[in-house]
Amino acid sequence: MARIQLVLPDSDRDRFVHEAKKENLSLSEWLRLAAKARVEAANDKSGFASSSELAAFFGACDEVEEDGPEPDWQEHLSVINQSKRRGSTDT
Repeated sequence: MARIQLVLPDSDRDRFVHEAKKENLSLSEWLRLAAKARVEAANDKSGFASSSELAAFFGACDEVEEDGPEPDWQEHLSVINQSKRRGSTDT
């Protein structure tokens, strides 16, 4: 097993030790698990397997939407601009 030396601020060390104790782990084990979780999260690329799966996802989203299809971009801009003008003098 490899040994790694780690330099970190005392405040971080204290926080990490506190968290490790809460989980009834040694600092070393807590750091190993934290690093492993970070690597696994970074490598989790569970996306859509196919374009038909993506289409099914958006179809399900459309079924949940109660107000019909989403407005086009020009309608969004109009709402944004109206909101910006609210309270202004339009001069």
